[in-house]
Amino acid sequence: MEAISNEDIQNRLSTRFPGAWIEVNGDGYKYRVTVISKLFAGMSKVKRHQNIYAALNDAIASGALHALSIQALTPEENETER
Repeated sequence: MEAISNEDIQNRLSTRFPGAWIEVNGDGYKYRVTVISKLFAGMSKVKRHQNIYAALNDAIASGALHALSIQALTPEENETER
């Protein structure tokens, strides 16, 4: 199975989280995604991660995406973490 590209991950997440700021860094095996979206307001960390995994589930199931590290924040949380 060929690894998923950073651009493909970016596109999938952009579709799931319209208007979000998304950054993807990966090397074909390990990926780190940061998603900053107002859609995360009121969601637990687990629920945020579940939503991100849902957008990438077929790539994970096929083995194209092996390891994923997630940072999922609201815009307000992003401001306070700086």
